[in-house]
Amino acid sequence: MSPEDGLDEALHRLPELVLEPRSGSGGWGVLIGPRADAGRLARARAAVLADPGEWIAQEPVALSTHPTVVDGALVPRHVDYRPYASCAGEETTLLPGGLTRVSLTGGELVVNASQGGGAKGTWVVG
Repeated sequence: MSPEDGLDEALHRLPELVLEPRSGSGGWGVLIGPRADAGRLARARAAVLADPGEWIAQEPVALSTHPTVVDGALVPRHVDYRPYASCAGEETTLLPGGLTRVSLTGGELVVNASQGGGAKGTWVVG
């Protein structure tokens, strides 16, 4: 697939995809196509056409939910898990734990702390 083919497919499927600025961080500028209105999709399309190399399009990932205490009640919140690994030469060791990022807003899919999310330390006990 040529870069032009990839661009055409991403623009055609924009309402189905997640679009992220390549130079961004912290969830800023992320467009979740299935949740975006027509105006936001049009602005994203124009931004991609103005600078295609600045954007990454990917399939949405179905995030799990985790019981989270909010205002004294257990409610489901979307989470993602970031494992920790140690690399030494050719050897990689997965550590027994990691960081679970959690949205503190109901239904929110962006779990970055800079977007109002939080974190939970996660340990694997076996």
